[in-house]
Amino acid sequence: MSAPFSPPRLRLFEFTALLAFLSAIVAFAIDAMLPALAEIAAELTPGNVNRAQLVLTAFMLGMGLGTFFAGPLADAIGRRRTIGWGVGLYILGAGLGAMAQNLELMLAARFLQGIGAAGPRIASMALVRDQYSGREMARVTSFISMIFILIPAAAPALGQLIIGFAGWRGVFVAFILFSGGALVWLYARQPETLDPARRRPFRLASLRAGAAEVLGSREVRLYTLVLALGFGQMFALLSSAQQIFAEVYDITDAFPRWFALMALLSGAGTILNARFVVRLGMRRIVRAAYAMQVVAAALMLGAIALPGGAGFAAFFLWAVSLFFMAGVTFGNLNALAMQHMGHLAGMTASVVMAASTVIAVAIAAPIGLAFDGTPLPVVLGALLASGTAWVLMGRSRAA
Repeated sequence: MSAPFSPPRLRLFEFTALLAFLSAIVAFAIDAMLPALAEIAAELTPGNVNRAQLVLTAFMLGMGLGTFFAGPLADAIGRRRTIGWGVGLYILGAGLGAMAQNLELMLAARFLQGIGAAGPRIASMALVRDQYSGREMARVTSFISMIFILIPAAAPALGQLIIGFAGWRGVFVAFILFSGGALVWLYARQPETLDPARRRPFRLASLRAGAAEVLGSREVRLYTLVLALGFGQMFALLSSAQQIFAEVYDITDAFPRWFALMALLSGAGTILNARFVVRLGMRRIVRAAYAMQVVAAALMLGAIALPGGAGFAAFFLWAVSLFFMAGVTFGNLNALAMQHMGHLAGMTASVVMAASTVIAVAIAAPIGLAFDGTPLPVVLGALLASGTAWVLMGRSRAA
């Protein structure tokens, strides 16, 4: 009789740092692009600058669609190899983006980059689920998010610095270096966590059966939709942030510093969640966070007309509240969706994240393209999305 599969665990600090670094490949690909959008718009789509927002949504759409395959692939060939293949596609997309001479090729490159990013995004979550479960898993994901928040805080400033030296194309070179470094760390230190005896063949029939089991759970469907509503309003804000800062509040060069402060302040959400999730439970925390955002967005609607510095202060505080909501809810919702799906961790992560991301893009893209020189579209979108999420969480079971 063979010995049970029991790979050694990294120390919690290194494990969370590594997983945060891998997850940050996604955040870096989004947030480091924010300072580049104005230059990309001027060079590739001068006739309709709002279309530059599609550079972000194309990446997120590719990531959402790629996620449908990343989870089953992680269950078939292992977590590390899935991350390796994903990073390879991500690097290829970054290389094409650096050479793009028109918006269409740029969007195709970003779509490919998004497909690749799905590998580390999903296989990293499966790595956590292989070793932790339930509220303990939520605690670990909160620690990962706590470290992860430093990347969005620094990414716009780093992107602006790179643009100053090498133009916006240099940002794509930075994507290659960042993701390559993460992959080297993974292969040097993290053992494979998927027992070979538990691998599921990458066959259509197996995928269909696994997806049917995952989607057959009412709770998984509910938490996926709630997660999509949270992602949607956050993506909408990210897509519009550079234009809102520049065109509404006349903040351009200082945008990365304000964005970094916003990210660091909102990081308190992950810290509080890690501290209280075991005591209060995931569902209660998520519902309270969406209720808070309903109130915050309603107050912001009334503050849109405030002039000058007062208007910017109101918008900044509201944006912090929205990112705070994300830090409190996203890790918990993933853990809630996966808590009874340990035997299908990769497939569940795949279905949940793919569906939530694709739905979120469908929410965020029209909000971003509706930018009218005011924060109204994004604030109204957040109010409606958070209100719907709060109602849906009321229909879930306590956890």
